[in-house]
Amino acid sequence: MEANTGSLKQESTGKPSRTFTETARRAQIVGAAIEVIAEVGYAKASFTRIAERAGLSSTGMISYHFSGKDDLMREVVAEVLRVGDAYMRPRIEAQTTAPGRLRAHIESNIALLKEFPDHLPAVVEVLSGARGEDPSLREFTASQEAVFDFLVQRMREAQEAGEFGEFDPRVMVTAIRGAIDALVTRAAKDPGLDPDVCGRELADLFDRATRKAD
Repeated sequence: MEANTGSLKQESTGKPSRTFTETARRAQIVGAAIEVIAEVGYAKASFTRIAERAGLSSTGMISYHFSGKDDLMREVVAEVLRVGDAYMRPRIEAQTTAPGRLRAHIESNIALLKEFPDHLPAVVEVLSGARGEDPSLREFTASQEAVFDFLVQRMREAQEAGEFGEFDPRVMVTAIRGAIDALVTRAAKDPGLDPDVCGRELADLFDRATRKAD
């Protein structure tokens, strides 16, 4: 799964604004859910396990803040995307060239595995275990497609500006996304994987693949 530089929008429910305490408690539950899902998988991430990890006295506290598992999983996905956006965006936007932005995109995506080791494995578990009509799956898919189209357009613009060589931008973005997804999946099974080395090598690979011929 590729982390993206966008975030899920929260639906307006018409409910009163949450208090600071309620917001903090929801964040605590979501954080515990991410840890549990990354550790035992989506199917075994019960409210009981999550409550224990969060230090709650009962699962009723989770039910008070979330209408059900789907609601909690939706917020888990949204939180992972928010974290990814906050981490990746400034690193990408700090670059002034298309090759630099591409490298920052790849390296910062993989670096998330080092800075937030549970987040990407957790969202992979959620999306592989969620039902087809689950809101978290639908919204994540829509978000990822928007990011995909954005990256394709940026690559096309870089080609027109002479910063990248000739290739099909959609094929290239598909290859980049697939490579990042594969590393995230591997990282969940291989604790010895070095995100810094993997990110650098992957960025080098796609730098060569996109480089304009001399």
